[in-house]
Amino acid sequence: MFRFAGFHITLFEQDIHISALAIFIIFAAVIALMIYYNLKKRRYHSASIKYSDLKIVKRSIKTGRQKLRFILPALRIIAVILFVIAFARPQAGTENREVSTEGIDIMLALDVSGSMKAEDFKPHNRLYVAKEEIKKFVEKRISDRIGLVVFSQSSFTQCPLTLDYGILLNFLDQVKFGMIKDGTAIGMALANCVNRLRESPSKSKVIILLTDGVNNAGQIDPLTAATIAKTMNVKIYTIGAGKPGNAMYPIDDPIFGKRYVYLPNEIDEETLKEIARKTGGKYFRARSEEELEEIYTEIDRLEKTEIKVNEYVQYRELFSIFVILGLGFLVLEMFLSQTVFRKIP
Repeated sequence: MFRFAGFHITLFEQDIHISALAIFIIFAAVIALMIYYNLKKRRYHSASIKYSDLKIVKRSIKTGRQKLRFILPALRIIAVILFVIAFARPQAGTENREVSTEGIDIMLALDVSGSMKAEDFKPHNRLYVAKEEIKKFVEKRISDRIGLVVFSQSSFTQCPLTLDYGILLNFLDQVKFGMIKDGTAIGMALANCVNRLRESPSKSKVIILLTDGVNNAGQIDPLTAATIAKTMNVKIYTIGAGKPGNAMYPIDDPIFGKRYVYLPNEIDEETLKEIARKTGGKYFRARSEEELEEIYTEIDRLEKTEIKVNEYVQYRELFSIFVILGLGFLVLEMFLSQTVFRKIP
């Protein structure tokens, strides 16, 4: 790691820090003045013997030494550059970072019942949109273990808690309709998620439940599952997906092929609100793809992983190297000006 530290001066009992930027501005001004001085010097010759007419001298062929006299101002400019860099206190060092994270264990419960085929999230159905938003949510997480439970008439673990988000997203891509018999077992899904989080050592445990229906299957009531989650210190966020009113559902007719029918959208919002309230979570209603994206973004903000970073930097001073080099170029310029490129007089 390399940096310019600048330096401090005390003026009228005030400690003032001169940054590297200020030093380089000074450096640019010095270079500009030196260039101006050299141009002016070329224009008005400084020899002690003056001639009434210099046309004859100007027409004379320049020697090799005269052609190489630009080396002297170049050496002087390089010396000044090195002194200015040394003045900025260049430092080199190594940086060590100690990162400690406190991850969150998150179980995603996804409804795959037939009602998720509704296409009120145009141009896609609810399940497709839910999967896409879950992918975005997963990609934002850092150092969190995430698992996936799918449910319909019953529930099962599609992917256990893992830090390998690639595998999780691969399992998510495999989620489709028909994996389980139709129905909505919200209580069973929550119980399955709680069971996965039961032995987790994480201080923060979260379930994100997405459904569009009413619990009508399974041996465990949703509120009973929420009570179990509360005793296990598991927070539940619930999401009700779908627009109010009727929604278009595709039906495969053996005679007429695929057609659409309008069916009422039934979401047990009161139960979902109570589940969230009981466990210290929050209920959301997603009426569109945009709202669902905002919901997952808000949950991402609410459940942030704690990251602690301790930095240890050890620097060594490099200014002496530039001072020595600058003195070397300055001495070389003085030596050449008095020997090889000496002017007479």
